[in-house]
Amino acid sequence: MTDKVRIDTLSANSLPQSNETFLARQAEFESNVRSYPRKLPLAIAKAQGVWITDVENKQYLDCLAGAGTLALGHNHPEVLQSIQSVITSGLPLHTLDLTTPLKDEFSSYLLSLLPGQGKEYCLQFTGPSGADAVEAALKLAKKVTGRSGVISFSGGYHGMTHGALSVTGNLSPKEAVNGMMPEVQFMPYPHQYRCPLGIGGEAGVKALTYYFENLINDVESGVRKPAAVILEAVQGEGGVNPAPAEWLQRIRKVTQEHGIMLILDEVQAGFARTGKLFAFEHAGIEPDIIVMSKAVGGGLPLAVLGIKKQFDAWAPGHHTGTFRGNQLAMATGLTTLKILKEERIADKVAIQGEWLKGKLAELQKRFPVIGHVRGLGLMIGIEIVKPNEAKDHLGCYPADGELSALLQKKCFEAGLILERGGRNGCVLRLLPSLLITNAELEVFLDKFESALLGAGVKPV
Repeated sequence: MTDKVRIDTLSANSLPQSNETFLARQAEFESNVRSYPRKLPLAIAKAQGVWITDVENKQYLDCLAGAGTLALGHNHPEVLQSIQSVITSGLPLHTLDLTTPLKDEFSSYLLSLLPGQGKEYCLQFTGPSGADAVEAALKLAKKVTGRSGVISFSGGYHGMTHGALSVTGNLSPKEAVNGMMPEVQFMPYPHQYRCPLGIGGEAGVKALTYYFENLINDVESGVRKPAAVILEAVQGEGGVNPAPAEWLQRIRKVTQEHGIMLILDEVQAGFARTGKLFAFEHAGIEPDIIVMSKAVGGGLPLAVLGIKKQFDAWAPGHHTGTFRGNQLAMATGLTTLKILKEERIADKVAIQGEWLKGKLAELQKRFPVIGHVRGLGLMIGIEIVKPNEAKDHLGCYPADGELSALLQKKCFEAGLILERGGRNGCVLRLLPSLLITNAELEVFLDKFESALLGAGVKPV
């Protein structure tokens, strides 16, 4: 006779239902590396659409959405149904990279969304994080070209694994990590508000374009021809900075002329977030490698590369990942992609984004601490500044990271969840569900204004 195995689990209902209790236990259980609970101190009990409810039954408008992962918001009924369908179908939940009918359908549909309906691309399933997909892209570029250098851009964010961190602009997580990936050359990325060359406007974009092209062409630049250029068409963590179309187009032209692989990191900006299915579509270019994660899995872990077939130089098994065959994520991803495409969500997002930026510009007139509003679609940044201090020669006020942090706190207290980014965290970032309604965006505006007043910001 075999004894039954009993698994005792701690029921949340056995604990006092307070955010403070759960957060204290999390601090006891988890490493210091945890970050979001320090800024957003809640314990989530349930979520639906754009709304989160904590264990104290307080509701929050979620404009973070899993850092852009939840394109359709929390617990979309069709996404939940896709999970249930897999569970009851008899499909294995783990398949390595063995194929299934579900994987076949997902792959076919995802390819159809890539440039030229994916006819020139193939897919590579990596470990289920954007960072691992970036690692694979960098390795492949080196393998294809036989070169080792990589050009990345200031303000870029590509992940926290070793190679991905090496091509990420943020210096803080690099401080105690010696031996970063060699031959990474950073170049300035265009910025609508704070031109890195101190020129600004169209002249600044032209100068940055020339600077990049000259670096590649100059035989005494000191920088060997790289294997790849990696960039985001809209920088997310770097402060929501959209790349000018002409700059991106020139980078694509130069990289093609010199046989340099162009890697577009669409982990955060992809899948209708910017009002186009992919952010690079605003410039009408085709990357050699497209890095996809977050929304591609419909809320579950999945990461995929779209690789131009001519550059598929991998030998079997030369980049693997135990969990690259996540069947549940392929089901939720397929459902999400179909809704985004068939319901023309990108068009809706483009219209809402322009409307919301207009409303924020009106708010900016009353609250000059809002120095700049930028972004595309529902990927919007609000840069917080010190309007009582002197402007620089381009007419920009100094950034105010402290007020930005206070505003994030006041937004949270008002029932609004936002993330920060940019230099010194001075940019409040919006990444809500792409299904957010106009009425819910009005709620956002009301809560954000309440937060401004709650932080002691006086309107003019």
